[in-house]
Amino acid sequence: MDYPGVFCSNCGEPYPNAHVPYCCSICGGVYDFRGSFLFDPTKIDHSEPGIWRFRHTFGLSPEVVPVSLGEGDTPLLWVKALGREIALKCDYLNPSGSFKDRGSAVMTAWLRSRGVTEVVEDSSGNAGASLAAYAARAGIKTRIFIPEYASGPKRRQIEAYGAELFPIPGSRSDVTKAVRKVSDNGTVYASHAYSPFNLPGYASAAYEIFEQVGKMPGAVVVPAGQGGLLLGLARGFDALRKVYNNDPIPLIIGVQARACAPLWALWAGRDGVMEPATEDGTLAEGVRVPNPVRGEAVRSAVLASRGIMCVVDEKDIMPARDALARLGFYVEPTSAIAWATLIRVIDKLPDPIVVVLTGSGLKYG
Repeated sequence: MDYPGVFCSNCGEPYPNAHVPYCCSICGGVYDFRGSFLFDPTKIDHSEPGIWRFRHTFGLSPEVVPVSLGEGDTPLLWVKALGREIALKCDYLNPSGSFKDRGSAVMTAWLRSRGVTEVVEDSSGNAGASLAAYAARAGIKTRIFIPEYASGPKRRQIEAYGAELFPIPGSRSDVTKAVRKVSDNGTVYASHAYSPFNLPGYASAAYEIFEQVGKMPGAVVVPAGQGGLLLGLARGFDALRKVYNNDPIPLIIGVQARACAPLWALWAGRDGVMEPATEDGTLAEGVRVPNPVRGEAVRSAVLASRGIMCVVDEKDIMPARDALARLGFYVEPTSAIAWATLIRVIDKLPDPIVVVLTGSGLKYG
């Protein structure tokens, strides 16, 4: 069976065989995979490290050379807390300190295969740091646009990889506007939001969780800004379900900060239309995304899993971060919103429960 191709989710235009547009040149729509990801346990290549043993699920041509810094194979550790046994997927232990490395590895390999030598990207911090790392590995020149409020450690990390850093005053939306002006002049926009080629990388976390738990989880709790990780997890679990069809996919519990919660508002059913959210300041800077580009796809994934979207108040974020630290897990506030939500909804979730910890606490401050 052929791997599902990439098409415009609005007009159906296929992704071009040459060039690297970030959106459809016909209608401006968002490109996405059409059809399910394909998982075949007989094709797992255990001679390859980390996520690359699942290469057959990525949709890459055989001639594409992997770009790797050792991403994937992050620990899944069990803790007894809140009266239950809970599994913590420690994706903050990826090479650049966040889950973004799963997507950056696959996307950068694909970019290099298309002859790309220079890219721009916008980020609140983690995506920019991750892309800067993998672009450095691949020999791709990178310019990263970030908000002025981005955490200092993330800014220093981006520059340490050799990327050129552009702090932009104003909101997160202003950063996106700035980078799109540059990309309109011809530089490839390696957007973690618009590009579909990082989503199969995120799905690798689902395959690992399945291996580590030994079966489908009952529920997975995950922070969501653009919602790429949530979407990748949902599609990965769906690909597994098609092979192990006795197991329903886990309930996907997506979490946002109340200060900026467009995915929650969309899921909550405001006429099925996503409006740009308010962009108030939040400690959870990694999910401060007022207008996610795949909102409807994320909503559909949550509904298909029988899951829910939740919001967390600012006053609950740092206590949750501290509670995780007392268990030995030092994460940034964006990761902590998953734990803050778990405290509220745990009685409604089936076992086994997995909480995805997405970013390192060493990157905050």
